[in-house]
Amino acid sequence: MRKAVLDLMKRVCREMKDLDGLQIMKGYLNNPTTSAFTLDKERWIHTGDVGYVDEDECLYIVDSIKELIMYKAYQVAPAELAAKLLQHPSVADAAVIGVPDEEAGELPKAYVVRSDQCLLAEDLHSYLRVHVESMQKRVRGGIEFVSEIPMSASGKILRRQLRARNKKLSRL
Repeated sequence: MRKAVLDLMKRVCREMKDLDGLQIMKGYLNNPTTSAFTLDKERWIHTGDVGYVDEDECLYIVDSIKELIMYKAYQVAPAELAAKLLQHPSVADAAVIGVPDEEAGELPKAYVVRSDQCLLAEDLHSYLRVHVESMQKRVRGGIEFVSEIPMSASGKILRRQLRARNKKLSRL
């Protein structure tokens, strides 16, 4: 199901989605500072989400500004890289996080669940070289094969667990 949803990604907006309407809150109770940060003067709420609108004008939220990987001066959306990995026929699931790097700031690192155990990291690197246009959107932080991607009950990737796993492995 997740792979099918991510396959729908066509054009990704790199900006925050700003929303307005009767359903939008008026602000945070007794917290004008947070309200001013979240709601602008015209009462638009800044969600911090990254998404896209398809040709049918349906809005898809695919990532969060907070999750963007800062590779040198570039912003890399982890969900966009994961979506490319999920298009590979031997990938059952994938997640991407930023890992610290002294020179670049962060490097994209992929966690991949294989559907074919013969799949190698080099196969995926080669695949991405062909299917990802931007040099910044390569998994320079490496590819780690895992048995499952940690998810919340609602199906959200638990990136903090992947970051903790990476931190633990980097200490070894």
